[in-house]
This record gives sequence, C-alpha cells and structure tokens, in this order.
Amino acid sequence: MSFLDRLGRIAVAAPFVWLGAEAAADPGIRVKLAVDLGVPEALADKAVRFNGAAMVAGGLGVATGILPRAAALGLVGSMVPTTLAGHAYWKDTDPMARKMNRIHLLKNVGLVGAALVVAAAAGRRGADGARPGQED
Repeated sequence: MSFLDRLGRIAVAAPFVWLGAEAAADPGIRVKLAVDLGVPEALADKAVRFNGAAMVAGGLGVATGILPRAAALGLVGSMVPTTLAGHAYWKDTDPMARKMNRIHLLKNVGLVGAALVVAAAAGRRGADGARPGQED
C-alpha cells in the first residue's frame, strides 16, 4: 500500500473514529433525533451508541487496512441514519440552520463517497492489501 493510500485511509477514517467515539460515549441530542427518525424511544440511546461504536470500528478498519472493504461498507451503512437524523435540512425553517445542515449533509455525502472508493479499491486488492502485480 502506497504512502498516499495510507494517508488517504487515515484521513477518511479520522472523522468516523472521532465523531463515533463521541456518539458512543455521550449520545446527547442524538437520542431525540433518532426517536424523531422513528427509532423506538426505549432503544434510541442504545441505537445511537451502537451506531457510534460501529463508526469507530469501521474507521479503525479503514485506517489500519483490517477488513477494509467490510469496514468501509459498514461506514456507508452507518451514515444513512446519521445523515437523515442529524442533517435533514429540508425540515429547517431557519435559513442559517438550513444552510448549516445542508453543508453537513453534503460533507457526509463526500465521506460516503470516500468510503465507497476505499471499498472499491479493497475489492481490487489481494489478501495482503497489494494490487495484483504490484509490490509495495
């Protein structure tokens, strides 16, 4: 794996690890957002914590190259409820809140795109992480 591959994977993983750890440790307002999304109130705290832990695990997998395809695809899955619950800008009536949530939604779309690139690249690599016919 090249230096740029490693650096890119760490950059993609960093927000997932950091923000996932925050959500797992202190779900806070995310619990209400999960309930608003349709998660039963009795399960919302656990769902937010689980989603945060999944982001940490996926981020670490992407960063370290341990099961990178599964890790990246797991991150994509975790971003769907996160983005719908946290950044539904189309529901905002305040123009500034709408703008900020649209920015965060687009940022999340970019993170999903980066995770998909990692997943696609991992699918083209061998078990040792190297591209076929390439030495590191």
